[in-house]
Amino acid sequence: MKKKLFIFIALCCAGWTAAQESLELVPIQSTDSLIAEDTTAIVMPFYQSWSATELPENELSFLEWSLRWLDTTDCVATHDTTSLPDSVYKARLQALPCVIELPYNESVRGFILRYVKRSPKQVARLMRMSEYYFPIFEEVLGRYQLPYELKYVPIIESALNPMARSHAGAAGLWQFMPATAKLFGLEVNSLVDERMDPIKSTEAACRFLSSMYAIYHDWNLVIAAYNCGSGNVNKAIRRAGGKRDFWSIYPFLPRETRNYVPIFIAANYAMNYGQEHGICKAPIEKTMLTDTIRTTQRLHLQQVSENLGIEMEELRRLNPQYSRDILPGGSAYTLCLPAEKVGLFIDQQDSIMAYKADSLINNRRAEIDLAKVTSITGAYRVNGVTYYTIKNGDSLSGIAKKFHCTVKQLKQWNGLKSDTIRAGKKLKICK
Repeated sequence: MKKKLFIFIALCCAGWTAAQESLELVPIQSTDSLIAEDTTAIVMPFYQSWSATELPENELSFLEWSLRWLDTTDCVATHDTTSLPDSVYKARLQALPCVIELPYNESVRGFILRYVKRSPKQVARLMRMSEYYFPIFEEVLGRYQLPYELKYVPIIESALNPMARSHAGAAGLWQFMPATAKLFGLEVNSLVDERMDPIKSTEAACRFLSSMYAIYHDWNLVIAAYNCGSGNVNKAIRRAGGKRDFWSIYPFLPRETRNYVPIFIAANYAMNYGQEHGICKAPIEKTMLTDTIRTTQRLHLQQVSENLGIEMEELRRLNPQYSRDILPGGSAYTLCLPAEKVGLFIDQQDSIMAYKADSLINNRRAEIDLAKVTSITGAYRVNGVTYYTIKNGDSLSGIAKKFHCTVKQLKQWNGLKSDTIRAGKKLKICK
């Protein structure tokens, strides 16, 4: 068991609910159909003017991201920043130090305004949450020598919610589908879903993005393929006469994907120029230093919670990849804890592992005895106990002789006070 990573979380963790305010910005939910040649994207529209209380629960899991942010009132625009001339937006996008082209057009402008004018509170939250997630993204992107601006993809995919799930089955910050997640090395099963692990899912996303760039050599096409799958991008290229530029194949892409790249450009703008529009990073309720350890032993988060005095909800937020609160064991799994609790865990690990182990983690039978019926007696055995159905004419002495036991034993095993028995009743023979 060893320490793995030291990180700083600038998030507040409490029960903000979607019903408390009306949110207008709905991120695209990608189907992540990244491999199939002939797949049709089923994605949510980017923008709907619905109240949060009217939104389908299964389609908007990002709204369940339980972060209680204080209202943002410190930054107030001194002039109208939502009706700037096109030249300002264009110049600001061109000034960003990016490898990926961020051209400006009417569609991009529309999505910029939807961020900075219609959803400033969400942008404020994203700006604050980015302080935690962007260093994780940038470290992995840098290792793969990918453009840092790809860190804005999870803003569109999940609103930086590692526990986000789409109605199509995609999950995590990068919204991987299970098959694609496994293809790029993530573990997805009943106990572990590494799509929810910010570090491992980012590693998988970078491998996918690298593989797509090796095919298209154009980052906007890669971003489009991330949304609708390479099959749809390839068909659009063919219909465009072989042109391999996003804006050339734009008319032939699914509608949602035609919006996806403009939204990506708008996200780059909003996250870099939000303050120019009077948007401040949302204040936080608390900061938390965290540390991680690795263990090969089976462990339940409740064992940790009750021994170290950490709320279960906090442990779940720190370890979203364990969908049933269980680290399976066998191979090394990472447990993220508040930094001040790591030493206590190491000191008490034996007692923590033993605490309620029978009820929490050892309650799975490794082997059972199947019921075995004998043709001679008509009895059957389950887990070492024989069950015999009394027939007409049977007596306790006759049954005892048949099963090589005494009448006294039969009466003890079955709680009988007399020798009277009835046909159809079952007797236990415990030998």
